[in-house]
Amino acid sequence: MDSKKGVSRRDFMKVASRYGMSSTLMAAGGIAATASLTQLAQAAEETDKKRYAVEPKFKLKFGASGFSEAALDIQKSGQLFFARDLEERTNGAIRVEFIGNNAICGQTSCVKKSQQGIVDMVSASTQNSAGAAPYLNVLDYAYMFPSRAAQFHFFYSNKSEKLFRQPLRDKHKLHFLFTHCELRGLQMGLKYADKPDITSIDELAGTKNRVTGTQLGRIAMDLMKLNPVPVAWSETLDALKTGLIDGAETWASAVAYAGMSPVVSQSVDLKFFCGTEFTGITVPVFDKLGSDLQDDVMESAYTAQIFTQGMNEAGMYEITGATNPQNPNSLFAKNKTRVITLSDEELLKAEKMCSPEYVPEPWEQWRERLNKWSGGHDTYKEIYDIAREIPKDTHAVNVKPNRWWRA
Repeated sequence: MDSKKGVSRRDFMKVASRYGMSSTLMAAGGIAATASLTQLAQAAEETDKKRYAVEPKFKLKFGASGFSEAALDIQKSGQLFFARDLEERTNGAIRVEFIGNNAICGQTSCVKKSQQGIVDMVSASTQNSAGAAPYLNVLDYAYMFPSRAAQFHFFYSNKSEKLFRQPLRDKHKLHFLFTHCELRGLQMGLKYADKPDITSIDELAGTKNRVTGTQLGRIAMDLMKLNPVPVAWSETLDALKTGLIDGAETWASAVAYAGMSPVVSQSVDLKFFCGTEFTGITVPVFDKLGSDLQDDVMESAYTAQIFTQGMNEAGMYEITGATNPQNPNSLFAKNKTRVITLSDEELLKAEKMCSPEYVPEPWEQWRERLNKWSGGHDTYKEIYDIAREIPKDTHAVNVKPNRWWRA
């Protein structure tokens, strides 16, 4: 963690060894960017004393895949914010042991370990988690969401309960709490550094691109001739650097927090399906909490959803640089990562190549399966319609929050 905190990773770990990783991470998230080692230690001590002032009724183990305080300074997906808020809201009745940095589970294994009872809460991308919880594929129909605003609108919607959250609880015993929202594009490696800006989907045909665990994402990539290749997230940076792959299917702030900006030359904003880094709790653990603490969990999730909605939108400009024009002090600008905004005509061409709206046949098997798991809903059509209840040009920060679990 040689991060913007004025503390080396070695010194950070010394503080963590004394006050615990969770207390140190929570303390680091609440102090100034230029804080010294002494200030971090003092904050960690105060946080630790506060957290251990009362004996909790429940100790929840939170497996947060590769996330650390430094990563969450870049992608504002709210995991540490949620953990702090939940402890404070419950006056210590719930204590959260935050375990990130792939120390207990990774992107493809966190949900699996929650199903095994190894962790109580999880955070990872829904796409990488889809192998262990296949109903998460319901988010990944191509071009179902026209914007990040449409994503937030869906997750705030009461209709998301019957279409998404309830089937996920019933089938996979997973309670979906809140999520970060971006849309996926292609992050092209260094071989594209000296090439002109990509302006057409046709220029990407035939390239070889890393794909996540999503089954539906592969359908879209095949239809656009993007040759999906499974590559572990931990190996993607080297694969982009060496040219083993041409690009990687992911979202912009993931490139930034994973330190991939130096090897991504063009970030092509295809917007072709969800990039959602979610946080959830297992149903058996949630059911044990009792109604009052369950209400607290939901209120903390709602607060974390609002935090993520606003903070990551700001972070995409201020920190990542995933905008045109770019903030000159952003990671993308400093590493000469060009953000490629395709024209509406090109995006429509891509949509017509792969969307169930225009090319239904390749999706039919998965669509039938997901519809059955949902209890008979037409999952694609119903989510598609909800995503278009707001104007297409709505800014993500202007989507009105709503407590989705209340009628």
